[in-house]
Amino acid sequence: MPVISSIDEIDVELPLLGSEGAIGGDHASHVEISNLHREASSQRSVRSGLAAGIANMSNSIIGAGIIGLPLAIAEAGFFTGIFLLVVLCGVTDWTIRLIVINSKLSGTSSYMGIMEYCFGRPGQIAVSTFQFVFACGGMAACAYLTNVTSSTGDTIPHVLASLLPQPVRETGLGAMLVNRQFIIALAIGGVAYPLSLYRDISKLAKASSLAVLSMLVIVLSVVIRGPQVDPELKGSRAHVFTVIGPKVFEAIGVISFAYVCHHNSMLIYGSLERPTLDRFSAVTHISTLTSLICCLILSISGYLVFTDKTQGNILNCFDEDDAVINVARLCFGLNMFTTLPLEVFVCREVIENLLERPFNYTRHWLVTTGLVFSAMLVSMTTCDLGIVLELTGGLSATALAFLFPAACYYSLLSEPWYGRRKLCAAACTIFGIVVMVLSVILALQKLYTGAETANKACS
Repeated sequence: MPVISSIDEIDVELPLLGSEGAIGGDHASHVEISNLHREASSQRSVRSGLAAGIANMSNSIIGAGIIGLPLAIAEAGFFTGIFLLVVLCGVTDWTIRLIVINSKLSGTSSYMGIMEYCFGRPGQIAVSTFQFVFACGGMAACAYLTNVTSSTGDTIPHVLASLLPQPVRETGLGAMLVNRQFIIALAIGGVAYPLSLYRDISKLAKASSLAVLSMLVIVLSVVIRGPQVDPELKGSRAHVFTVIGPKVFEAIGVISFAYVCHHNSMLIYGSLERPTLDRFSAVTHISTLTSLICCLILSISGYLVFTDKTQGNILNCFDEDDAVINVARLCFGLNMFTTLPLEVFVCREVIENLLERPFNYTRHWLVTTGLVFSAMLVSMTTCDLGIVLELTGGLSATALAFLFPAACYYSLLSEPWYGRRKLCAAACTIFGIVVMVLSVILALQKLYTGAETANKACS
C-alpha cells in the first residue's frame, strides 16, 4: 500500500480528490469505487456556505449529550471535569479534520472508503457497523428524548398540559395533545420525516440553526434559573471544588459521546462550496469552539448549583412547574426532532455505500421511511433506552471519534514511528482503545448490578 509522508504533499485548496493528476495509479481501484458515489453526489448536491456547514456541525455536536455534562463534572471532579471538557474538545477538533485529511491521503471520498483503503474489507465492515449503530442509537435517542426530559417522563405533553385548563386536557384534542405517543408521532411524522427525505445535507442548515438557537435557550435557562431554585433542590456546599472524582472514566465516556459528530463529517465537508481543508477547518474550529463554550457554561453552572444532587439530565434537577425550565424542556424536545434527520443521513449513506448502486428514488424513500419510523416505534414502546444506548454509544462513539481516524492517519504516514505526527496518532489510537474497553466493562457492570431498572415499560 503506498503511503504519503505528509498532508503537505497535497494542495489543500484542491477539492476532495483534487485534479486527475493528484492521484497515483495505485489508487485507481479505490477511485473507481468512489467515482460512483461522487457522481451521484454531484448530481444532487446543492453547495452551501460556511454558515450552513457550521450550523449543521454545531447541531450535530451540541445534541442530547450536553444535558449530561454537569453530571460528568460531578463524576470526574470539578477541575478534572473542566480539564477533560477542554482537552477532549481539542482532540475532537483534530480528529474531525483528520478524517478529511485521511480522505485526501487515501484518495477516497467517504469514511468507509478510508477504512477500506487502510485496513481492507474488515476495516470497511467495522466502520460501517459502528457508523450505522451509532446513528441508529442517535435516531432512537432523539425520538425518545423528544418527550422524555422531565422526571415524570413526558416533556412536550407535560408542558402543554401546564398550559391547558383541566377540562380541556381531559377530552378531545386536548387529551391528544397531552398524550405521549400522539406527540411523538406528530413531531416525527410532521417535522423529522420530511426533513429526512432531503438528499442533500445542506438543506438541513435552517433546521440546524433553529436547533442550535434552542440549545442556547436551554443553556441560558439553566444559568438564570439555577441560582433561584428552592434551597431543598440544591446540593451540598461541602467539597464543591474537588480536584478529581471517583468516576473519571465514566465522565470521559459521557464527554466523548457529547462531542462526537465524526460519522457525518464527510457529509458536511462534501456539502461545502469549494470543499477544501482550509474551509472545512474553519467550520470545524468555529463549531467545536461554540460547542465548548456552551458545554462549559451549562456544565459549570449546573454543577455548582446541584453538586451531589446533579442528575444525568440537568433539566430533571429543576421543579416540574418551573415555567422557564419548561420552555427549555420544550426547546430540547424540538431540538431532538430537528437533529434526528442528521442521523438518518448517516444511516442512509452507509446503506447506499454498501450497495454501490446508482441512486434510486424508490429505494431512497423506502430506506428513509424505514429508518425514521423504526426509531419512532422504539421511542413509543419504551421509557428507558438505558444500557443499550450506553453500551453501543460507548463502543461506537469512541471508535468513530478517536480510534479509527488516528489509526488511519498512522497507517497513511510514512515517517518513522517516532515522528511527531505518528506519535500523536498512536497516542490517540491507544486512548481510543482504552476508553472503548473501559466503556464496555462499565456498561456491562451497570447492566449486571442494575438489570431490574434497565428497561422499564411505558406507563
